[in-house]
Amino acid sequence: MTVIVRPAVAGDSEVVAAIWYDGWRDGHLGHVPDELVAVRTEESFGTRAVQRVADTTVALVGDAVAGFVMVVGDEVEQVYVSRDHRGSGVAGTLLTEAEQQVKAGGHREAWLAVATGNARARRFYERSGWTDGGPFDYPATVEGGSVPVPCHRYVKSV
Repeated sequence: MTVIVRPAVAGDSEVVAAIWYDGWRDGHLGHVPDELVAVRTEESFGTRAVQRVADTTVALVGDAVAGFVMVVGDEVEQVYVSRDHRGSGVAGTLLTEAEQQVKAGGHREAWLAVATGNARARRFYERSGWTDGGPFDYPATVEGGSVPVPCHRYVKSV
């Protein structure tokens, strides 16, 4: 299977939003405050995907968007793969791309936040050479402020 990565374009927003919504719910329900779940509606992912096109890189399998990553500065902010491409290597390709983007931005270390209870994601990052830097409360942005989410800060030299 060939995976191609490229910068997202506005036309990718709908599929990015769908992948993000499904993946976020899979990895976060039961692991984040109810206050955050209440505002992370399907519609909110659509709005945010449109707003974040410039930060987004997509992975294509054939002509279909199979996943995406969002990088801001030294933070790998979002990594999601569609349900039918999980376990196929797409996530690893996206994570490698994100690490390269962080390095190209002049940073020596990349970091990302993983909800404490998201054991599947934590195992994936550890297998990919990331180190658990310990627990912290990630300020998830919501309208009018943020919601603290119990997370672990993973780091990797790039």
